[in-house]
Amino acid sequence: MANNKQPIKNKITWLDKILLRFWPNREMHRLAKKMKINQVVFAQLHEIFHKTQTIDLFPAAGGSRGFILVLDRQTAIFFYQDGDHFSYDGFEMGKYGKGEVTIFDDLKNKDLSPYPPEPEDQTDEEDEQMVS
Repeated sequence: MANNKQPIKNKITWLDKILLRFWPNREMHRLAKKMKINQVVFAQLHEIFHKTQTIDLFPAAGGSRGFILVLDRQTAIFFYQDGDHFSYDGFEMGKYGKGEVTIFDDLKNKDLSPYPPEPEDQTDEEDEQMVS
């Protein structure tokens, strides 16, 4: 089932584009502040994932609906299904096996994008009707 909720749209102005081109880090911080994104949390997440060499994904054990992210085969982060989304359930440390890199291959044909569908171009539809 596709996610039909529309994300909050923030307009990118011409000034934003210029600032992104010449001062991308500074502009990203400014845009995050403008959108009320907690920069400290995302900076910490970026640092953690940037230092991570491998990320493996496993389904949750025991028939429950959820998944486990394993970072560098030594830290497992657990998520469980909570209604129509997943919630964080904790972590543990130890030695973990290698994940399956083809885990998402069967999902490629499904519409599971987090982004809303692009609106179809009106001129293309009109051109197709004229040809028919």
